[in-house]
Amino acid sequence: MIWMSWRQFRTQALVGVVALAPLAAYLLFTGLDIRQAYDRYQSRCAVADRCLDAMSQFQDDYRTRLLFLALLLAIIPAVLGVFWGAPLIARELETGTQRLVWNQSVTRRRWLAVKLLFVGFASMAVAALASLLLTWAASPFDKVSGERFAALAFGARNLTPIAYAALAFVLGTVIGLLLRRTVPAMALTILAFTLLQVLMPNMARPHLMAPVTVTKSMTAEALRELRGVGTDATVKGLSIPDAWVTGTSKLLTASGQPVDARTIDTCLTKPPQTAGGGAGDTAGCLGDLNLHVKVDYQPDSRYWSFQWIESAFYLALAGLLAGFGLWRIQRHVS
Repeated sequence: MIWMSWRQFRTQALVGVVALAPLAAYLLFTGLDIRQAYDRYQSRCAVADRCLDAMSQFQDDYRTRLLFLALLLAIIPAVLGVFWGAPLIARELETGTQRLVWNQSVTRRRWLAVKLLFVGFASMAVAALASLLLTWAASPFDKVSGERFAALAFGARNLTPIAYAALAFVLGTVIGLLLRRTVPAMALTILAFTLLQVLMPNMARPHLMAPVTVTKSMTAEALRELRGVGTDATVKGLSIPDAWVTGTSKLLTASGQPVDARTIDTCLTKPPQTAGGGAGDTAGCLGDLNLHVKVDYQPDSRYWSFQWIESAFYLALAGLLAGFGLWRIQRHVS
């Protein structure tokens, strides 16, 4: 059974190896290039007044390239689900060859289980290799930027791409089993997996662990440094070093009441206080309000916890889908 699965899969495996080879070579080249630039950055940082400029230049040189590579790696699980998962059973059902396969001594469930394990582990291996190379290549940049929680970076490093590949493959297989047509199954697989990948970082990931909440005072300088306040007087653009900010409250007074945006605009536009005690200045106006904002964030120390939790969620979902597929194929009418 394993030998038969390999014979059916070997063409797809060869295509995968050919497609992965140039990506692996480019990631190796990029990793060496980033390490050389990182050494130059550290040498420039030996001079205190040049460190900030060196850090900014180092990040600017590689941010766009690494974002593109992270996007490319995010596509790999979807491609595996579309081209390896969706046709796995749908092609057999579409051509009618399942009648011959299912009338042999091997049961339907065993036939599907072997295919799921064999091709599924191959999918995970491809994603693992790509993730390993990108994680290694980007590690100096991630150390400097502190952006490991960014949506694209988080999904393209370490463990999560492996779990994504497992789910995408099983999802494609089950959709193919249900639709019985290869092309519609491929289309629905990429649609469903893309929707899940959009919903997870934006709606589910921030709530995988309870956030840490802190209160930050808002001075005139802080408000001007940020992008101002919106019509609902909510501070935008607030950041905390080495942390992922998941939410900020509206601007609050000392009593915890929201502040109207017009009140803030009035304070920010007040003229300086005159020597004779004229109009009150901005600092005095804001000081009277005692403005602050509550910030919810995930510290960088939780990065690996988030990686394990999200990976476990995707693998559990893949396991449930595989179980459903094994149940459904037993009741499939030839």
